[in-house]
Amino acid sequence: MNTLPARIGMIGCGNISKQYFTVAQRLPTIEIAAVADLRREAAEAAAAQWNIPRVLGVDELLADPEIDIVLNLTIPGAHYSVAKAALAAGKSVYSEKPLALRASEGQELLELAAAKGLRVGCAPDTFLGGGLQSARKLIDDGVIGVPVAATAFMMSRGHEHWHPSPEFYYKAGGGPMFDMGPYYLTALVATLGDVRRVTGATRVTWPERTILSEPLKGTVMTVDVPTHVVGLLDFHSGAVGTIITTFDVKASALPRIEIYGTDGTLSLPDPNTFGGVTLLRKTGDSEWTEIEPVYPNLEASRGLGLADIADAIATGRPHRASGELANHVLEIMEAIHVASDQDRHVYLSSRTQRPAPFSAGLAEGEVR
Repeated sequence: MNTLPARIGMIGCGNISKQYFTVAQRLPTIEIAAVADLRREAAEAAAAQWNIPRVLGVDELLADPEIDIVLNLTIPGAHYSVAKAALAAGKSVYSEKPLALRASEGQELLELAAAKGLRVGCAPDTFLGGGLQSARKLIDDGVIGVPVAATAFMMSRGHEHWHPSPEFYYKAGGGPMFDMGPYYLTALVATLGDVRRVTGATRVTWPERTILSEPLKGTVMTVDVPTHVVGLLDFHSGAVGTIITTFDVKASALPRIEIYGTDGTLSLPDPNTFGGVTLLRKTGDSEWTEIEPVYPNLEASRGLGLADIADAIATGRPHRASGELANHVLEIMEAIHVASDQDRHVYLSSRTQRPAPFSAGLAEGEVR
């Protein structure tokens, strides 16, 4: 693929696809050329709503020479198999998070892609939004000195209160860490670098939960994964991190992410969004100062990472929301659960580089 826009084949037309359809319209490096779903009627409805020219079967889409990159929006349990099939068919792939259910599967995808000269990308791409890009620049510029520690908190009462079909959040590949942890951990790794070792503690508070949202209101779900997960992270940089992700709390006033440096503290925006202000409090300050973002892409911009991988393939540069980054985050999440189960620290085998920051002066939707 040497020309832009890249032709994207979307597999999976569920709830998350609406955000990609919306954002793709303003990203000049990509166009959604075809859609597929196991439920063909879902693909046909999406194509009609968003004026997508072709509806294909999954195998048809994978084999189609007109498709440059496969956008994998299937459920978490299918991410690995669909990504592997795309790579086997000779296509680069960009998946929703997590990359796979196990880090060994993610590593297999990376090795297959390398052998075939293809790319693997993966959400989340919220760290490319103007909010977190602006916060990272403050850290890179030394505004708070050397980072010493970080905290991250995703405090929630669970998806059964609002999601139309929340069961899979309580099965393998779900839970608060695998569902929401990628946003927080990706932001931390993009800011502070990769992680050396972890330990953790987990629990299941309610083995069964009742769906409170329509259309499945009243249905009782069995919980198969921990719903309160705490991790301690030792970064290669020397910083120490704490992360809590939970579906078990009724309310919380904790911040999303804070970075503590030798000369001050930053309170970062919600990593599940692309915008938001950063709060700064330096040594000697008596109160917080709001730091407005200096980068674009402050509105919902899911798909920015897909646009970046398309441009990176065309120009031969590394892409930012990379498979290596996603698999490192996947290994962190997996290791926290293993550490809790086995009562030990887990040393990580994967390494990843901090993705390159965006250059100053880029316009909305630009990636280069």
